[in-house]
Amino acid sequence: MRRRLVRVLIRPLVLAAAATALSAGSTASVAADRGVIGGFPVDASQSPWTVALSSRDRFGGNRAGQFCGGVAVGRTTVLTAAHCMAGGVLGGPPERVRDLKVITGRTDLLADRGGQEIPVRSVWVNPAYDGSSNIGDFAVLTLARPLPADSVIGMAGPGDPAYAPGGVATVYGWGDTSGAGEYPSDLRAARVRVLPDALCEKAYPGGSDGTYDARSMLCAGETEGGRDACQGDSGGPLVAQGRLIGLVSWGIGCGRAGSPGVYMRVSDIMRTLGWARD
Repeated sequence: MRRRLVRVLIRPLVLAAAATALSAGSTASVAADRGVIGGFPVDASQSPWTVALSSRDRFGGNRAGQFCGGVAVGRTTVLTAAHCMAGGVLGGPPERVRDLKVITGRTDLLADRGGQEIPVRSVWVNPAYDGSSNIGDFAVLTLARPLPADSVIGMAGPGDPAYAPGGVATVYGWGDTSGAGEYPSDLRAARVRVLPDALCEKAYPGGSDGTYDARSMLCAGETEGGRDACQGDSGGPLVAQGRLIGLVSWGIGCGRAGSPGVYMRVSDIMRTLGWARD
């Protein structure tokens, strides 16, 4: 099964169904002892720049309507995946989602308290995003009011050593813990390794499984599998050496050997937006 169908949320009803089950009082969709594939629990204070994207109207009242992740790179600026803002996910264009918010400073979404819920004032989706190849999979959210100054993470620009293959990185999110629709209520993280472009190009040479583009993407995981992001983590941060290097985007399956997670390369996002120079 293509992880693109999971990571890229082409099947948003998986999340909607999970929210419906939880609203009805079921606990079957919550894995209390697991997290991001192969992950561990973290408190929101440990990664205050990790935010949850929320729409209770679209995804139900439990787990605070979380459906994707995001990362604060400015006090009113959040990066996320372009596919999270797609009509197939939101049921229409993002400007028509009246309760679109980011949730910051909240570890446990099921508790539905703590932290802040900040409305999204505007959404800019990369016009060059290609849903077939997954190239350009990022969007910029502008918030209605500023986050605290310590809730912002720095970005790794072109040439930053944080992108070096073999380095340890951490991915954060509230997404599926098994690849089978098990959603935790609390924030999780997993440590992965930045992998060489040659390995990623071999894993995703093109065609129906997606195309790895080393200029705008990077991949991370373990060659034997077992630690990875999954559905619901899309748009969330990949961090190395204290700096943001990637946004969760796509792949095949979740935590599978030979199928690492693919992330949007933040240095390329910065170039696209004019936030950095080569």
